[in-house]
Amino acid sequence: MDDKTKSTVDEIRQRFDKDVERFSVLQTGQSATMDAPLGLELICTAAAAATPGAKHLLDVGCGAGNYSLKMLQKVPNLDVTLVDLSRPMLDRAQQRVCAATSGKIVTIQGDIREIAMADASFDLIVAGAVLHHLRDDAQWRSVFEKIHRSLTPGGSFWIWDMVEHDHPATHAIMMQRYGDYLTNLKNAAYRDEVFAYIEKEDSPRSLIFQIDLLRQVGFRTVEILHKTAVFVAFGAIK
Repeated sequence: MDDKTKSTVDEIRQRFDKDVERFSVLQTGQSATMDAPLGLELICTAAAAATPGAKHLLDVGCGAGNYSLKMLQKVPNLDVTLVDLSRPMLDRAQQRVCAATSGKIVTIQGDIREIAMADASFDLIVAGAVLHHLRDDAQWRSVFEKIHRSLTPGGSFWIWDMVEHDHPATHAIMMQRYGDYLTNLKNAAYRDEVFAYIEKEDSPRSLIFQIDLLRQVGFRTVEILHKTAVFVAFGAIK
């Protein structure tokens, strides 16, 4: 599907407004993604190790706050800035995160492509299953550049997300594995439902594309933590 026919930001926001409960269980995270609990654990453990003196976390596309909650288990009492399109998601994330930190909590309802972010204002940035909503290559570069600028020196950026594969046959194999996972999780109808909104909403890029882009915008170190079918945990250090 061409990017011009994909869901609008408002259409995506409306879907997530209605789906808060599914994203509110820390133990399972986003159950529609393979290895979600493992990805969450690996990203937060690596972030804490890479940036041990962190004071301020930015959670991009925070959903109900699972990444912030897990990060606070590794680095207690961070200041946390929560960003999401959905106000119900933000309200749930704020409620949950406030109970887990003595740090300052800021919520921003908006799109990472549009919101202003001061230079060198965050030590840690996480993006859990959100960047696949970016569209053309220029948007990807702009967001990665913005994130790099907004990190303090030595700060780090960690991603759990869906990726595509550059070779069509390889991508088909990996999507088949994902489809099998969804069918086993619920049933074939659920698989078809998830695949339909992926086709309508998402425009992921390959892992190699994103690694190359992270290096191009200035990150000095890139780390791949885990990959399973079309989901990958990775990050970069400024």
